[in-house]
Amino acid sequence: MSLIGVVYDVLMSYTTLMDDVENISDIPSTSSLSKLGITAISYIAGGIFLFLLNIISRFRVFGLVVGGVVCLVGIGSLLSKDLSDRRAGLLITTVGALTILSKSRITVLVAVCGTLLSIGAVGLLVLGVINGIKFLIGLKKRSN
Repeated sequence: MSLIGVVYDVLMSYTTLMDDVENISDIPSTSSLSKLGITAISYIAGGIFLFLLNIISRFRVFGLVVGGVVCLVGIGSLLSKDLSDRRAGLLITTVGALTILSKSRITVLVAVCGTLLSIGAVGLLVLGVINGIKFLIGLKKRSN
């Protein structure tokens, strides 16, 4: 479900980016620009983290420990009352579980988990770049 959510977010961000490019006359507010910038940075950082997690998961014991820590952090976020924190917690728990499962002895499961982590990382990086472009376009509009 989280992979489908990432693909959906990428497609929606691209559509929104094209809408923003067409509406050149609109000057974005400072709050929307700062939100775009923070979102871009967090998506890029999340993508880099997933790539690193995928690399770390190749080491047997270290991958299990890191996957377990990530799962615990995600479970902690799942206990929050805020809906956005619970969604993030579900995603983080899923990533931790994929990291742990990638250490199993079932070859197909290892391949699927590694592929899902890589696709998630690429999706987050693409979302970060798209939001970064939207941020730069908005910054250019404000400077004119």
